Amino acid sequence: MGDAGRPVSEVLAELDGLRAADAPTRGGRTFAYVYDSGRPGVDELAASAYRTFATVNGLDPTVFPSVARLENDVVGAVVRVLGVPGAQGTFTSGGTESILLAVKTARDHARAERGVDRPELLLPSTAHAAFHKAAHYLGLDPVVVPVDPVTFRADASATAAAITDRTALVVVSAPSYAHGVMDPVPQVAAAAAEHGVLCHVDACIGGWDLPFLARTGRPVEPFGLSVPGVTSLSVDLHKYGYADKGASVVLYRDARLRRHQYFAHAGWPGYPVVNPTVQGTKSGGLLAQAWAVLRHLGADGYTELAGRVATATGELLAGLRALDGVRVLGEPAGSLVAVAVTGPGGEADLGLMLHVADEMRVRGWYLQPQLSYDGLPPNLHLTLTPATADRVGPLLADLAASVTAALAAEPVTVDPDLAALAAGLDPDSLTPEDVAGILAFAGPGGAGTPGLPSRTAPVLALLDALPPRLKERLLTEFVSSLFQV
Repeated sequence: MGDAGRPVSEVLAELDGLRAADAPTRGGRTFAYVYDSGRPGVDELAASAYRTFATVNGLDPTVFPSVARLENDVVGAVVRVLGVPGAQGTFTSGGTESILLAVKTARDHARAERGVDRPELLLPSTAHAAFHKAAHYLGLDPVVVPVDPVTFRADASATAAAITDRTALVVVSAPSYAHGVMDPVPQVAAAAAEHGVLCHVDACIGGWDLPFLARTGRPVEPFGLSVPGVTSLSVDLHKYGYADKGASVVLYRDARLRRHQYFAHAGWPGYPVVNPTVQGTKSGGLLAQAWAVLRHLGADGYTELAGRVATATGELLAGLRALDGVRVLGEPAGSLVAVAVTGPGGEADLGLMLHVADEMRVRGWYLQPQLSYDGLPPNLHLTLTPATADRVGPLLADLAASVTAALAAEPVTVDPDLAALAAGLDPDSLTPEDVAGILAFAGPGGAGTPGLPSRTAPVLALLDALPPRLKERLLTEFVSSLFQV
């Protein structure tokens, strides 16, 4: 920070310099993490709305009544699209917080209404990692059901069979992040209802795209609160709502269920505390910018944008299916696509996929590598937005060139002795120095090289070969090494 302050222009110039090394968030070349409406003025509107409410404290709507008005408007808009009469919800900081709150609600509901002491969270293997995070934080036992290995959809029969007296919540995705396919929401929700168990639909990524996609005349399977048995739902407005991060909503079938989400405490000498969310103090700016973007775009605007995304997705899928060396996984329900990179025998090839990811990054694109899991193939994940509408052709051309380059590159191999040694290690007893040595030997940048590697294939190939617990430990230490003061 320094003892003497610096001029505004210097500070802002330094921030601009730091951003120069990041993946672009606009322009349609980053196919994960960012959502670009491609509409002029939307970013500026969000920023202006945030500034207006940046200093408003969302902790107490009795002091700042505008917070309640804005939240009721935002949640009401989501209820009209995905809810039912009587549904209630809460504005949150993102999908992870929405999921944490839905799991907390289910846990406390199971305790209060059914006397469940050791609650379980029942979810397909493709459910988002945020559910495992919620189970870890909140003391639920996760019960994972494998998905269909061909369609990648949750197995409704296997899920129904896995429901027990301890099940607090059953989870389905609309669609799943990993493969972009819709789980059979009506069938799973019906099974949960038959057992008197709550059912949550993770529509964080599809919830504000699929309903407007349906308005364009394209078929969309039902997944909202109108589906019998669905009791809660999460939808992110900082994805296909095109608000800035973080903005999400968690919905419940009624206010009685939502009450289990709240935390209240009057047993201290300070002010009475009531927190609907994990956060206490929070800027009203995030809520205001989401409100402003929703008001600006409107249902017709979202429908037009959903149609543009669908057109781009259709063009991409046609190009991918005509391209040698790649295979689309499952049947994408909307804007998410997963592709395996295949070897000469037609099977998914981890090394080729990782080489392709690196080659595409060199060419200015970011496609997200996803490693193999429980028999599911490694693949590249692509999230499409309206800004990709005119980028599909160049993307496909560079992807074809990247596949050719990957086939000509030296194969990615994992030293079997290193893999055997690493697999035999106890993740809980590893020191940071042990982890650094393993990662350096794997080649993420060479021993002593700080920061991120330019090519990630060697280290990701090693991670793919390791048991999950060890993989998690290595990743934790690697990310921790990036945050050193």
